[in-house]
Amino acid sequence: MTQPPTLTARVLAGEPRAIARAISLIEDEDPSATELVRGIFPHTGRAYLVGVTGPPGAGKSTLVDKLTAHLRASAATVGVIAIDPTSPFTGGAVLGDRLRMNAHASDPGVFIRSMATRGHLGGLSRSTGDAALVLDAAGTDVIIIETVGVGQDEVDIIRTADVSVVTLVPGTGDDVQALKAGIMEIADIFVVNKADREGADRLVSAVEANLALHRYGPDDWRPPIVKTVATTGAGIAELDQAIAAFRAHGAPRQEARRRSRSAYRLRELVAQRFMAHLEREVLADGEFDGIVDRVAARELDPYTAAHDLLARALAPSPLP
Repeated sequence: MTQPPTLTARVLAGEPRAIARAISLIEDEDPSATELVRGIFPHTGRAYLVGVTGPPGAGKSTLVDKLTAHLRASAATVGVIAIDPTSPFTGGAVLGDRLRMNAHASDPGVFIRSMATRGHLGGLSRSTGDAALVLDAAGTDVIIIETVGVGQDEVDIIRTADVSVVTLVPGTGDDVQALKAGIMEIADIFVVNKADREGADRLVSAVEANLALHRYGPDDWRPPIVKTVATTGAGIAELDQAIAAFRAHGAPRQEARRRSRSAYRLRELVAQRFMAHLEREVLADGEFDGIVDRVAARELDPYTAAHDLLARALAPSPLP
């Protein structure tokens, strides 16, 4: 009797239900997700990851919606991972982005998934990178990752995406926000959205002035500033051109970024596995919480506590 195809095989075949199931397993940290990622990983690395970040109210979702439509017009397949706030009732994502992108619901060339932050800082979900691997393995050409919209601390996107698009909007103090180092340092492309509003040119000038403070060599990428009105689609073609230009320009830089992304993910996984081993195999139930209480009460400093925990974890197991 012929065996039914595995979930891995179905993901590699691009089945939407299999993709959705795989991302759910990853998001729920199901033990089978590890084997799934192992199976699909050799088939990844072909998709281009576009990160869209910026403060709340900048129109990121509308921008992503219109960029998706533009990419589909050129026959590219698109995956969208929209990071939404965590629902206080269900623990899942508040599904604002999928509701706003309903126009693509019947398009087989678009896969949209909302993911909850689940308390993870940095604007992304802990599972974002692995969810992108699933879409990559399924043959998606472009994966757009939209951060939750919490502002200055959304720097995780540079560890996840191949290109980081920072979206700003006039009239909300973003001319000051843009001057802050965190936002400036992660931007490969600036988008001034809602550019039909008063103050758009002033915001462009503020970003330009800040860019002028940086020294760019003849071969360096200087982030362009693209003005858009996402509600009408104005400037979306120019944004796509800027993304294509960055992709063509920065091959060595992007290889370095992908290596850095791999290093960050590896360190993160080792840290997670180490803590899981420590709490499951080394410490008694509740012992870690007790150590935390002692540190909080200033009875034990955190460096000594960490040293002792590491020593216990690395100590040879007693002979039976």
